[in-house]
Amino acid sequence: MNVTLQPPARQPAEQEPVQAQDRPHHPHPEHRQQRPTHEHTHRHEQPPATALQDRVFQEEYGDGTQYRSLKDLYEDEEFMGTEGTHTILDIDRVVATQSGTGDYGTLRPLALRVVHHFGTDRPSVEHYDKLVTAAHEATSYEEHQRSLLGECQMRWTGYYIVLYTGDSPTHLGIFGSSGDQGKRAGPHP
Repeated sequence: MNVTLQPPARQPAEQEPVQAQDRPHHPHPEHRQQRPTHEHTHRHEQPPATALQDRVFQEEYGDGTQYRSLKDLYEDEEFMGTEGTHTILDIDRVVATQSGTGDYGTLRPLALRVVHHFGTDRPSVEHYDKLVTAAHEATSYEEHQRSLLGECQMRWTGYYIVLYTGDSPTHLGIFGSSGDQGKRAGPHP
């Protein structure tokens, strides 16, 4: 999932729960079916993960035929525990540190590798989109592994990157993997 969200004014606390009270914890990923990698860009007015989760829920389940609300989706423990949505809806919490990379269901910053991929510590939305496209168009496994999306080596996790318009942080680029096929969404206003 590759999302661009307008970042909060400050970095989140060590762990910021993302509707965890309404969501069962993921079982070990070997018990889950492997599915798409996902990327998004999104601008938000509320906390980043919550804003994106609301939007993705509306896009995927908004007609109400399967689930009437996020809470209903999260209460379906069999579905969420064995397959999941393969979207940002599978993220339990945002973690403000890069340590503890073995935590499933987390979204964390990619701060230490931003300059490596972008050549600057203030990447733009456009540059982010170009790197995501290049990763999807990689012609070899090795080329993909060296790409921005290759940074996410563990299933059921993701990274975010603060993106800039001029000198102002305006979006978050979010990408991760909860499966084995690619899924991409472009920037969203």
